[in-house]
Amino acid sequence: QVQLVESGGGLVQPGGSLRLSCAASGSRASIDIVGWHRQAPGKRRELVASITDNGSTNYADSVKGRFIISRDYAKTTVYLQMNSLKPEDTAVYYCNSPWGTLAWGKGTQVTVSS
Repeated sequence: QVQLVESGGGLVQPGGSLRLSCAASGSRASIDIVGWHRQAPGKRRELVASITDNGSTNYADSVKGRFIISRDYAKTTVYLQMNSLKPEDTAVYYCNSPWGTLAWGKGTQVTVSS
């Protein structure tokens, strides 16, 4: 079992920054390819960033240049640094494999509003 717990969300003004954390725990810590997904009200969940076992990263065009995904293997944690936030970034953010094959956590709410 792998448990994924997202944290770090909150309310920020447009142009602000947040850093999200995804902590993996359980009998087997996750070393899988990890992605950050988001889901806004009335919209489908979408993958915004991912990082592979060897540290290779990929980003959706909508966040490229603004978001940075990284991982701390010692802490079994994946981070999403979000900069220059826009109102359209408002969503619940989840971590999972890029294909959503792991158990979904509760996510963390990010609200970008003035």
